[in-house]
Amino acid sequence: MRYAVLGTGEVGRTLGGRLVELGHEVTLGSRTKDNPVAVEWAREAGDRAAAGSFSEAAAAGEVVVNAVGGQVALAALEAAGARNLEGKVLIDVSNPLVFEDGQLHLSPVESDSVGEQIQRAFPLARVVKTLNTVNCRVMVDPGRVPGEHVLFVCGADASAKEQVTAMLGEFGWPAERVLDLGGIRESRAVEMWLPLWLDLSRTFGHADFNLELRRAR
Repeated sequence: MRYAVLGTGEVGRTLGGRLVELGHEVTLGSRTKDNPVAVEWAREAGDRAAAGSFSEAAAAGEVVVNAVGGQVALAALEAAGARNLEGKVLIDVSNPLVFEDGQLHLSPVESDSVGEQIQRAFPLARVVKTLNTVNCRVMVDPGRVPGEHVLFVCGADASAKEQVTAMLGEFGWPAERVLDLGGIRESRAVEMWLPLWLDLSRTFGHADFNLELRRAR
């Protein structure tokens, strides 16, 4: 499979690197095709890795992963080009994090979500929200956390969610631990988890944790 990973931060590099290790071809996209971080990542990741602009990456990928921050997601995807996203699974792992006056805020929150904004802006893309509830190292290595902890997927396209669940399985997430919450509107709930996640990471002193759900049968 050919993946476009948009974003050269730790999340994008971690996801892209793991996909390369799994045998996929990955183009790491950024605002400029000669971004030094992306070029160095591609050099170190090997023959199946490449660097390019957002549009070059999206054109090359069969699946597109949005790994830029929620506040710049729409701009990055606009640079990638609607034509390059049309009909493709678009995985959104972002969170709507904003710092104002030294305080954490979520924007949008409750009445909207980044996942929904992306789907509205690119109606022909098949948007799936997932992975935003865990640290990037746990994203690609769930064994860092013991127990039957879970991930969530949200999106309107059932076959797109199945394809994403299969990718998560390659990362080590069993299908029974990937919970389908429904349509893209449910992105609101998983995005609002971020403030509690940040508080827990400060309390624990690390990011190797996740939610394990137990319910009556």
